[in-house]
Amino acid sequence: MKMLKKIAIPVSLGILGLVILNSCAAGIPKGATAVQNFKVDQYLGKWYEIARFDYKFEKNMDNVTATYSKNPDGTIRVDNRGYNYVKKEWKESIGEARFINGENEARLKVSFFKPIWAGYNVVDIDDNYQYALIMGNNLKYLWILSRTKEIPDSIKQRFLAKAKNVGYNTEELIWVKHD
Repeated sequence: MKMLKKIAIPVSLGILGLVILNSCAAGIPKGATAVQNFKVDQYLGKWYEIARFDYKFEKNMDNVTATYSKNPDGTIRVDNRGYNYVKKEWKESIGEARFINGENEARLKVSFFKPIWAGYNVVDIDDNYQYALIMGNNLKYLWILSRTKEIPDSIKQRFLAKAKNVGYNTEELIWVKHD
């Protein structure tokens, strides 16, 4: 019995460690590629969330925006804001993003609850940095962002096709209302 406890405790701690490390993964879905020659200064500023999946942390939210700015240490401040139309209140969440392979590649990890980090991958963006397709660690996380409250149909179709090609079920996207 004592021998079993001596083995069980380290094995349990090891499994727990793997679970925690996996929850901190900042990956990119298979088949997706982050934007190269990324211009972070053009990406900074306010973005409107056009579409997303039904995430618990954004439940019942409309008028969702994300504002990105540089922190003094070079990391990116992420200020997410949205209106919960059920509770009739604004909700704001401040996080931090860091580049994984340098600012030239649009692969970042983001955290709103350190030490838990998640992948934030800009996989498509127009030349003028007005519309962006963001993929998370896996096929559960996807966002379409725009500098304005609407997105041209041609960009929408381009982003949806790219997401479907990677394996996302785009039929489950929520199209965010902006007043």
